[in-house]
Amino acid sequence: MNTNLTRRSVMLAGTASAAAMASPWVRPAFSQGLPDPQQILDDISVEKYVRADYRELYGMTNDPLWDPDQDWIRTVDWEAVRQAQSGKTVRFAIGAADQDSAAEGLVPFEQLSGIQVELVPIPDDSLYDKALAEFISGNASFDAIQFFSPWMGDFAAPGFLAPLGDYAAEWGLPLGDFYDTFRLNYGYVNGVMYGIPFDCDIQMVHVRKRYMEQLLGGEVDRVNSVPTYAELERVAKELHKIEPGVAGVGLIAAPGFWATYTWEHLAAQHGMMLFDENWEPIFNDERGMAGLEQILRLAPYSNEGYAGAGWPENRAAWLGGQLATNISWQDSATQGMRPDQSQIVDDLVTIYEPRVEGGRWAPPNIAGSTSCVAASSQNPEGAFLMLAFLTTASIMAMNEANANGVAPGYKSVLNNAKLGEVSQGLKVWADSCEHAWCSPRVPGAFPIEQAIGNEINRAVVGQISAKEALDNAVAAVREIMASNGFYAGNDPVDYASTAPGLYTGEGKPLPI
Repeated sequence: MNTNLTRRSVMLAGTASAAAMASPWVRPAFSQGLPDPQQILDDISVEKYVRADYRELYGMTNDPLWDPDQDWIRTVDWEAVRQAQSGKTVRFAIGAADQDSAAEGLVPFEQLSGIQVELVPIPDDSLYDKALAEFISGNASFDAIQFFSPWMGDFAAPGFLAPLGDYAAEWGLPLGDFYDTFRLNYGYVNGVMYGIPFDCDIQMVHVRKRYMEQLLGGEVDRVNSVPTYAELERVAKELHKIEPGVAGVGLIAAPGFWATYTWEHLAAQHGMMLFDENWEPIFNDERGMAGLEQILRLAPYSNEGYAGAGWPENRAAWLGGQLATNISWQDSATQGMRPDQSQIVDDLVTIYEPRVEGGRWAPPNIAGSTSCVAASSQNPEGAFLMLAFLTTASIMAMNEANANGVAPGYKSVLNNAKLGEVSQGLKVWADSCEHAWCSPRVPGAFPIEQAIGNEINRAVVGQISAKEALDNAVAAVREIMASNGFYAGNDPVDYASTAPGLYTGEGKPLPI
């Protein structure tokens, strides 16, 4: 399986990982003693971690972009960590391209904890296969690993991952600060905690400010300017070719998981669920069909080559000014406002998810990555502590300020007023996370995404009808599920324990 898949793997070199941040520290000799933790923590700051040009752009001071009371590295007892772990080692599996930057970013953790981190580089395009082979061997070469969150079921259900709940309780990890969609879908399988959310993605809708103002005759209202998907269709048609080379809407519809993601985004608004309580695929119903038909209606006004476009192509078109509106991830908002990345600075607005009559408001939590510990780890507690450091609120907040595409999933971060000043879509993003839709983390999740997307793409290019596409996909998904142990009386993943994370907006008042 070619697994060079995640959106992080196609980010600009040097900006993909939370560990890829410049650090002023030099690795000390552990025999010489460890420095004062407070001195190290003081340097994990906006001044030291956020790029100087971005700090200047937004007038950022050293005021925190997070809540120190919720920031794990500032609440944990580092002297207790040192007593338990100093002199021990953690082996951390990392994409080979991130090896050097990860080594720099982990220096403060080593100084805080006394743990020495040994990096285990794995080629990005073989991470899944390599990790799976080592898990099966029962003697993985790594203690900790970060990976694409849909793989949680593949790795947790067979027992390849270490439970983390006891460590989270012992060391005070602020699990309640995570939005439920990330805590449940990136952290738990069968009710057991196996992961700490890392890159917490959600899809959103973005519009070009001046084109919309020209159409509206006034300012863009994040709620009411495009209140429904029917209105988005009209807007896309009106704005298509408003200028030479500008498409009305950006669609991601390449074969495989890319097309699946766009379809899930739209179909979720119509109330689509992938499975029923018996894990039978049901997404070829009228709700799934409505999402695919919406893609087909938007297609004539979309970016050229949309049927072959994944996120990298969409990102280039959006930041290059070739799209009037865009259905993509949250980082389209942040990166669009950075002059070194974007040609549309100050010319975009992230709006609230358009509604669907008779549907539900369900911004989709799609993709992302999680942080886990191998069941065969020789130092699972130390591995947990390292992952807690890398995913802590302050570092994740500064990832967002750096617009590097590694998304925080903490309430205290996404509702921080200072961070909102440097991330124009933050309020919409925070509200969206409360109502998120997400696919279940089951064994075979990636082949499922591939199978659905391949059929959707065939419909998009006119080879088959929308109904044929979803019927074919349901048949393929059921076969994949069966091959992974479902329908035999002892499902590897319990539906009841999974269901709370599939749509977290049930019963909540809408923010709009």
